[in-house]
Amino acid sequence: MTTVVQGRPGLAAPLAGDWWKPFASSGGIDVVHVDLAPNADREALAFDWLDRSERESWQRYVPTPRRRFALCRAALRAILCDLLGCRNEELSFGASRYGKPYAVVDGTPTDAVSFNVSHGGGHGLIAVASAGRIGVDVEEFVPQRHLHLIIDAVMGPEERDELAALDGPRKLRRFYRLWTFKEALSKAIGTGLATEFTQFQIPTGLRRGDTFGTLTFPAPGGVTWALEDIGDERFAAALAYEMPASTGERPLMADVNARDA
Repeated sequence: MTTVVQGRPGLAAPLAGDWWKPFASSGGIDVVHVDLAPNADREALAFDWLDRSERESWQRYVPTPRRRFALCRAALRAILCDLLGCRNEELSFGASRYGKPYAVVDGTPTDAVSFNVSHGGGHGLIAVASAGRIGVDVEEFVPQRHLHLIIDAVMGPEERDELAALDGPRKLRRFYRLWTFKEALSKAIGTGLATEFTQFQIPTGLRRGDTFGTLTFPAPGGVTWALEDIGDERFAAALAYEMPASTGERPLMADVNARDA
């Protein structure tokens, strides 16, 4: 099944709001795009959705991260309240060992909905699923002053060699594409930035431009993860999610047409 992009049918209407819209949807996973551009009216509405602890967190941020936090968290709250059938005041969040949040309804943790959030620059993405672990990452194509040092810190040997053969915008875009795959996977697994990123490499097909691939991560249980490129001309973005246990199952979201990375 192919990714359904923004502007086509896919997400149910209740998952759209004043500053968030359907972006991709298929097979039980929905991805919502959140507009993080400055807007005083939206920011005021978003602040009203936050609970006391979130408002305390909001106060600690400088203006730009503050705006991104409020707009993304309010959109997430609205989406989860709709999916879980709860009121906003009943919804709170817990966190795993490495900080990945999960929903708590009226004091009770729930796994009825899996979700993950990412934001980069003026764009946020929220991924939600009815089952299974998921991770999403989005990064604007912003130049990095010490890109070579970042590459050495997070890429494997073949990835480093391939990036060394590129330069300019092409190198930057390829780096962000690989990085969003790695970051989305680490978030799906739940280890986040504690992951040893140099210890695994993105599959060859994805490195060559495929938009869908799988990776069996060397973790307990040997879970096979699906990785999908969901970026566009504005940003690099990737989705990671657990593949069904049955090897005969098709991927939840898949578009295997090669894309120039």
